[in-house]
Amino acid sequence: MARVEVTLQDHQELDVTVVAVAPVGAKVEVDGGGDGFVDQVKHPSWWDENAAPPQRGDRLHVVVLDACREPPRLSALQGDIDVARRLRSDDV
Repeated sequence: MARVEVTLQDHQELDVTVVAVAPVGAKVEVDGGGDGFVDQVKHPSWWDENAAPPQRGDRLHVVVLDACREPPRLSALQGDIDVARRLRSDDV
């Protein structure tokens, strides 16, 4: 079955699955198709010693920071998600 690429937009919220982890961050697969990347500083474990670092198979709720990058840059930080929600509500 061919994989469908989802067109992402800045400030969009998504659910993703971690498919690979490197010292600089985690490669993720977007539900519905497509890839993204969560830099280590955009994962809660970077800021909270009690948060587990990302592992393959983890599910994350993220927001798109930069849809134009290849792969798109995402954040799993609640603060970034909150900012995106405010920005989307301002567009209404």
